[in-house]
Amino acid sequence: QVQLVESGGGLVQAGGSLRLSCVFSGTIISINAMGWYRQAPGKQRELVANITRGGSTNYADSVKGRFTISRDNAKNTVYLQMNSLKPEDTAVYYCNVLGVAGKGDGADFGSWGQGTQVTVSS
Repeated sequence: QVQLVESGGGLVQAGGSLRLSCVFSGTIISINAMGWYRQAPGKQRELVANITRGGSTNYADSVKGRFTISRDNAKNTVYLQMNSLKPEDTAVYYCNVLGVAGKGDGADFGSWGQGTQVTVSS
């Protein structure tokens, strides 16, 4: 079983910055991809950014040039640096990790964190 714990959310004024962190733990054999999603009230959850095992990154058009996803493999942590925040970035942000975990050869898994609230005031 893989556990994810997010932190770093909060209340910030428009134009400000926040850095989200997601620490994952468990009997992990390999990680295929890590990503950040968000869900605003009344809206569907959407991809914000992800990073593959090879280091390729992908961003939603709405955050390109403002957000940066990164990882620290030694710390089993993925980050989301959010700059130039806008009120429309307000949402609950979720970390997602895909990989292989368990005993022996393991099995594919996909785990979600509990979410962290980001609120951007105008």
